[in-house]
Amino acid sequence: MHPSTSRLYVVQRVRVGHDWFRTVWENDQMMYIAMNRFRVAPDKQEAFKARWLDREVLLRTVPGFVSFQFLKGPEREDHVLYASHTIWASEEAFINWTKSEQFRQAHAPAGDGVKLTIGGPVFEGFTVLQNVEA
Repeated sequence: MHPSTSRLYVVQRVRVGHDWFRTVWENDQMMYIAMNRFRVAPDKQEAFKARWLDREVLLRTVPGFVSFQFLKGPEREDHVLYASHTIWASEEAFINWTKSEQFRQAHAPAGDGVKLTIGGPVFEGFTVLQNVEA
C-alpha cells in the first residue's frame, strides 16, 4: 500500500462500569475530550453533587460516547472546583450529542431550583493527539 493511502487504526479498551468496550478509530477520526468546569460554593457542594449523581445517565445511548467522569478538584476559600469529563470517539460524535434529544433531556433541569455554582460552567474541548494506556 502506498504510504499516502495507508490508515492508522487505534484500538482502545475502555471500562464503563463493570464492562469493557473496545473503541476503534482511524487517524482522521481522533478522540475528543469535552470538559465543563464548575465553581461551586462550599455550602452548595452536597446539593451540586446530588444533582449530578442522582440523575439518569443518557450518554450510554449516544453513538460515539466512550466514557464519563464526574470530578472534584481543589478547594479554594470561595469555591470548590468540579468538572464533568467526557471522552468521545470524535469531535463530530460530541457535536451530535449536543444536538440530540438525549442532550436536551439531560440538561432540561439545569436551570431549575437554587443556583449552585458561582458563574456558569466553563467549557473546554480537546482533540486527543496521543493516548497511552497501562
